[in-house]
Amino acid sequence: MYRMLGIHLQTSCIISFLFSIIIAIIWWNSDTILILLHQDPDIAKKAGEFLKLLIPGLFAYGFLQNVLRFVQAQSIVLPLVVCSVGCLVIHIGIAYGLVHWTSLGFNGAPLAASISIWISVLTLGVYVLFSERFSHIWRDGFSFEPFHYVLMNLKLALPSAAMVCLEYWAFELLVLLAGIMPNSETTTSLIAMSVNTEAIAYTISYGLSAAAR
Repeated sequence: MYRMLGIHLQTSCIISFLFSIIIAIIWWNSDTILILLHQDPDIAKKAGEFLKLLIPGLFAYGFLQNVLRFVQAQSIVLPLVVCSVGCLVIHIGIAYGLVHWTSLGFNGAPLAASISIWISVLTLGVYVLFSERFSHIWRDGFSFEPFHYVLMNLKLALPSAAMVCLEYWAFELLVLLAGIMPNSETTTSLIAMSVNTEAIAYTISYGLSAAAR
């Protein structure tokens, strides 16, 4: 039973990696896609630069979410809190340094995000791999067995991903619509700030619901 937790974690990481490749291709060409969607070319170019530097963090984020669910499913919370707080402090330092102390400027923000997410993944990964709590789960280590469960995992993952995507896309669509309005730079910034402010408030209730699950 416990052994299968490790197997399904590896399966989920494999699926996340494969889908991250698809998303990374879209992000790499995001400036062209945004222009085709009638967005302002200057804004589209900047968005493209931002997303290209976020691509390394995209792969890390997929791994991170899987490890978080793996640990939460076993009612282990405190190490996650410690890791999150520590990585947040590190992220603030990295982001400030790259944006203000280097020539990167704007591009320092997505690069800092990518670095910070990888730090979170490595921190949690080391904890899971070497903690005595999970020794009975990892006794077989990495193997090819997780590939046998990819299709079974996708039967649950795809409908779940569809629900989450539709929920988030409903908000992000507002930003795209703002981009085709007059004074698109101003309207896009206002909508983006409003959506992100709403997301900050939303994460509180989301965190409480995650604990209830």
